Amino acid sequence: MKLADVPQGMINWSRVPRSVQPGDSGTAAGRACAVGDIQLRVVEYSAGYVADHWCHKGHILFVMSGALVIEHQDGQRYDLTPGTTWHVADESGPAHRVVCEQGATVFIVE
Repeated sequence: MKLADVPQGMINWSRVPRSVQPGDSGTAAGRACAVGDIQLRVVEYSAGYVADHWCHKGHILFVMSGALVIEHQDGQRYDLTPGTTWHVADESGPAHRVVCEQGATVFIVE
C-alpha cells in the first residue's frame, strides 16, 4: 500500500454515521470514512456474529477489544485478541470471513 494523496487530518468517530449489517447470525455495526483511496472503518461485531459472505478483499485489521476469528475457506483460522492484527492483500489466498463468539471492536484499513 502506498499512502499517496492522503490529506492530513483527523476523524471524530462519534460523529460518523453508524450502519448495522446482519450476518448469518449477529450483526456488524460500523462507521466508515474514505481518506483518499483508503477506507478506514471501526466495526463492532456482536456476540454470535458470523459473516454472511466470504471475502477476497485486502484488509489490515486491528482488534481494539473483545476477540474474533478470521476463518479461511480452506479451514485455516486466526484467533485474534486485543492488541493483535491480521492482514491480507487483495485477491490473495483463500477467501476469509469473521466469526465472533463473544463480541469485538476492530479498526480496519482497506
